[in-house]
Amino acid sequence: MTRRAPPAAGRRAPLTLAIALGVAACAGVAGPASAPPAAPAPAPNPAEIAQELRSFREFGSVLYVAAHPDDENTQLIAYLARGRAYRTAYLSLTRGDGGQNVLGPEFGDLLGVIRTQELLAARRADGGRQFFSRARDFGYSKDYQQTLTKWDRQQVLSDIVRVIRTFRPDVVITRFPTEPIGTHGHHTASAVLALEAFRMSGDPKAFPEQLGSLPPWQPRRILWNGWGPGRPGSAEAAPGMIHLGIDGTDAATGRSFAELAARSRSMHRTQGFANFSVATWGSGPRTESFKLLAGDPVENDIMDGVDTTWGRVPGGAEIGALADVAIARFDPKAPAASVPELLELKARVAKLAGDPVVAEKRLQLDRILQECLGLSAETVVSRRDIVPGEPIDLRTTVRVASAIPVRWEAVRYPGLGREAHTGVDLGPGVPASRSTSGTLPRDTPLSEPYWLREDGTPGMFRVDDPSLIGSPENPPPIPVENVFTVGGQTLVAAGEAVFVASDPVKGEVRVRPDVIPPVSVSFASSVELFAPGSDRGVAVDLVSARPDAAGVLRLEAPAGWKVAPAARDFRLRAAGAKVRLTFTVTAPDAPEKATLTAVADIGRAHYGNERILIAYGHIPPQLLQPPARLKAVSLDLRIRGRRVGYLPGAGDGTAASLEEMGYSVTPLTGADLTAEGLKGLDAVVIGVRAFGTRTDLAPRLPALFAYVEAGGTVVEQYNTPGSPEARLAPYELKLSRDLPHYRVTDENAPVTLLVPDHPAFGTPNRIGPADFSGWVQERGLDFASEWDPEHFTALLACSDSGEAPLKGGLLVARLGRGYFVYTGLSFFRQLPAGVPGAYRLFANLVSLGK
Repeated sequence: MTRRAPPAAGRRAPLTLAIALGVAACAGVAGPASAPPAAPAPAPNPAEIAQELRSFREFGSVLYVAAHPDDENTQLIAYLARGRAYRTAYLSLTRGDGGQNVLGPEFGDLLGVIRTQELLAARRADGGRQFFSRARDFGYSKDYQQTLTKWDRQQVLSDIVRVIRTFRPDVVITRFPTEPIGTHGHHTASAVLALEAFRMSGDPKAFPEQLGSLPPWQPRRILWNGWGPGRPGSAEAAPGMIHLGIDGTDAATGRSFAELAARSRSMHRTQGFANFSVATWGSGPRTESFKLLAGDPVENDIMDGVDTTWGRVPGGAEIGALADVAIARFDPKAPAASVPELLELKARVAKLAGDPVVAEKRLQLDRILQECLGLSAETVVSRRDIVPGEPIDLRTTVRVASAIPVRWEAVRYPGLGREAHTGVDLGPGVPASRSTSGTLPRDTPLSEPYWLREDGTPGMFRVDDPSLIGSPENPPPIPVENVFTVGGQTLVAAGEAVFVASDPVKGEVRVRPDVIPPVSVSFASSVELFAPGSDRGVAVDLVSARPDAAGVLRLEAPAGWKVAPAARDFRLRAAGAKVRLTFTVTAPDAPEKATLTAVADIGRAHYGNERILIAYGHIPPQLLQPPARLKAVSLDLRIRGRRVGYLPGAGDGTAASLEEMGYSVTPLTGADLTAEGLKGLDAVVIGVRAFGTRTDLAPRLPALFAYVEAGGTVVEQYNTPGSPEARLAPYELKLSRDLPHYRVTDENAPVTLLVPDHPAFGTPNRIGPADFSGWVQERGLDFASEWDPEHFTALLACSDSGEAPLKGGLLVARLGRGYFVYTGLSFFRQLPAGVPGAYRLFANLVSLGK
């Protein structure tokens, strides 16, 4: 797989300087013949250099805070970051892991990884930076107090304070108001906690454990970025509101801020925004409104009273003046002509007292110098996947485009404990190289998103290393530092390790290497169902990343579950070799749910990690290596009928769950919805949001309804409301656009069976209150708001606390000799989670009429 590292939070992306690790084809020190050709030095981008110079000059900083990916105001971020050249960042409290995915089957933690990368891609488009807290997106909540029953309030507060102390914004802006207005509870909670953190971040008594590396910082004010008329809580005309026009054109790209914002938003493709464009917003000027929540008064501008120049730094006024001169004299046709002035700036900045933002400006100035010099560096490494403790071969190549004297002093590999002294005077256009070798430390963590390395809670991720909190992704496994001397001053070009890979479309690409175990293990399925007291074979796959991997494989099971044999030997002679080993697992006599883990022992080392690759074109491919775990469920489950057709929707695991229940599942397309294509099927199940993700379904519904009339059963899982004329069922059935009021977010909400003797509750499994225990995230969503009462029977009612019961979550209608079912119950989430009652009830729905 390939992977590209976006810039770390709190730093701008390097302009063109590439620090990488790449390929050597043989062992030992890589020579010229064994390494791929070094990438040519990219031509300086004068427009970006000019933008970076403006950014270097400006000291204004803004932190935008909201709850999820896509909550941010991308045009405001583009305007502040690219127009005003302020340090601008977005803090998303969650990674969006509780949402839906219109692109594929990834949900939960996997979806959170994708949406993290989507946010990083969005920031690359609009010029902002990205931070996160440890809060999980656990699904919709209707009130912020409900949100705070799952989020650890103190932990999230600590994270927001940490980000404020790290980024040191002058102004904090929330996307949502602090008063509940009928929006997502996460939204209101993000504003409530941001306001509380604003008041705490400057207090040394607040979270004192952070003060070793993060001094207190008090922003000047916190504002709510209001929205226009017509929305609940609109503050357009509220007293004390100020208004800010955010139109304009980015000087570096020539695109309008609206265009940059639309491109940024289009990165949220798992949420269906792939085609988002300026036209989506409509034409005309864009004005944003802001209301003061706390801090210094504001009258005209969000930065009222804030010194956004170097003059705010003791001794910095002179630097600001020199920066003005450098900007005025910058020649786009001769960027290297600015180097003497930039070196003078560098010397002056070096004399200033320590300050986190000044330190950041030093690094930014170094990158601008490197760009003006046309200075690039690349290191190639011998392996794409590296096992801790393995030797690796390294080859570094540096280039300079300008004629200004540059001396390459050394290349350092901090993580490897290696430094190679070079002492080479560089000439324009003449590459210089150095080869060396090293060993990846045995304690190097495997490539796994840092927030997923430990088990958390339903509301919070667990992160044991405080220095990682807030960061969007892992630090590089092999950092690299190249040391240069220019004009008597030292430049340290810090970067990371990538591997040179070949892509059939893109050609040669540079990607980050992954740290892997010598073998990966995975269960053949994620859930296994057992009758109480029964036994069945459980298969585990082993794949070797290195030759001659030999050891024993064992399953770890809780008390009451029996595994035979206790261990099985394996030997994989070639890299990439795979073997499937089967164990007999016996369930306890009583219904029970358990987690089994697979562990491969090689010598004294233990390996139990899966290998999951996520690849979409709009983000870098992602490797996850979570523990190999199996949900084992002992339950009394009966089914009727055997053949089920499945019409996939927005990606879910329902088809696999049906197979685990004992059904033979046939994937269907719209073209299959004919009498002949449906012949022999006992039931047809429609995937979640199928009507919103495919166009071949609605035109073929008459054939599907005819199938029901002839005695078939159709189970339609939840869909989102489309056009008013959209037909979802053979009889009237409507979904409301007022979605918050037609979902039940409490997974433990009491459920009332309205027709206890209906076949859906009695055949072939007797459904009772126990079948609604242990559900996860919610009861359901997109319950029907209206239906034909003469034909549909509402089978159950449930609601969130304090609300009227909702009866549109499970509707069944007779049509001819068959049954049509619409359900908003979240089976797509409960079945992969191994919820026993969900399996029993879903089996009954599929078995109706059988």
